[in-house]
Amino acid sequence: MARAVRFRKESQTEFCKVFSGMCQTKSAWEVWADFVAMTALTLANAFDREGPTHDEREQEYIRTIKRYSKAEQEGFPKLFALTVEALEAEPDQDFLGEMFMGLDLGNHWKGQFFTPYNVCRMMAEITVTDLEARIEKRGWVGIQDPCCGAGALLIAARNTMVRQKLGPRNALYVAQDVDRTAALMCYIQLSLLGCAGYVVVGDSLLNPVVGPGKTPLLISPMPGQEIWLMPALYDEVWAARIQWERTWLALESLGIMKSPPESGELEQPEPEPTPAPLKPAQAPGPDPLPLNEGAGGQLTLF
Repeated sequence: MARAVRFRKESQTEFCKVFSGMCQTKSAWEVWADFVAMTALTLANAFDREGPTHDEREQEYIRTIKRYSKAEQEGFPKLFALTVEALEAEPDQDFLGEMFMGLDLGNHWKGQFFTPYNVCRMMAEITVTDLEARIEKRGWVGIQDPCCGAGALLIAARNTMVRQKLGPRNALYVAQDVDRTAALMCYIQLSLLGCAGYVVVGDSLLNPVVGPGKTPLLISPMPGQEIWLMPALYDEVWAARIQWERTWLALESLGIMKSPPESGELEQPEPEPTPAPLKPAQAPGPDPLPLNEGAGGQLTLF
């Protein structure tokens, strides 16, 4: 079964050939994890070019690449190029997820098994519907997978939106997985497909994605988490939306705004209700007539 998946496409055959040639002195899992990590580090640092996070990732890349000979190092850019070519030629697939299973890496100690892409596409076609009204109201919708694996479900959601003529500025993709390699596989594929969002490495139960206030646009790492921003999130439209969310959060802390913005415009405070005019005091009227009890106990005014 694994070999049938492995050689189903020409791109997979070529990827397996290059990958197998790199596994002469190291295990297949080690080579795969290093390939995924260095690819993700390269994508992230191409846009995040300064600060402690950039420096830490740069050091991680150097430590990883030094473990390989010069001949072995040449294989990593080839694997990356094959991944890019495969997703460009056929974006409606989970290329890295299928390669992971085809190379029999699912038997690693974490026992991972990725949902087949066709199942994810069916789920996306059922759930990603009637988004026009929500997008018209806010400009975008959020799509989250707290156990993303290689990202097949989010890739299927992205492709479903593309078929509905909705672009990368219409959705924020948020992914999380406890396994770092799986999460970075998701990060690589969503980044190459032009999605805007971020991937969180961390336990979704112990350390779920929680942003300040009520918006998923603002996020900072909690203990036990890593945040990986996709390149498309640096787009000027998303940058403006993030700035607006920060402004709203500051206004909310001052008590000026009470609910998250939906249309990108400042909400006007509701006017204070005008008090009803006082009625002039009326003179007291005559005392009411006493009630008299007639025959048979019936009350009468006379």
